[in-house]
Amino acid sequence: MSKTILLIDDDADFRLMLKKLLETNRYRVFDAKNGTEGMSIMQTEEIQLVVTDIIMPDMDGIETIMKIRSDYPGTPMIAISGGGRIGPADYLNAAHTLGASRVMAKPFTNEDFLEQVQEALAESS
Repeated sequence: MSKTILLIDDDADFRLMLKKLLETNRYRVFDAKNGTEGMSIMQTEEIQLVVTDIIMPDMDGIETIMKIRSDYPGTPMIAISGGGRIGPADYLNAAHTLGASRVMAKPFTNEDFLEQVQEALAESS
């Protein structure tokens, strides 16, 4: 059975690109444009991995990571960020400290992303 991944990113084009990449690699994917939508999906679906952007409107990635870690403590998460005003490293360090299993700075290669997904899922099995 394929693993189910929740992809949260406010950039619709980037989200669609990652969704297609994951589906091509036989993952079942739900996607959301922010943490609020993502949490709604978490309540109704059995998600094995969450991939979340950090900088988003409404409920950002840091809030999302803290909420998922609190409500679904066994779910691995990969935080991704292209930075912002303070730079991607600071956001990603905060995400890791708050519960993201793995962090990735944008841009990254498809191969690196898929490797992180596979490793995060293997560690949670």
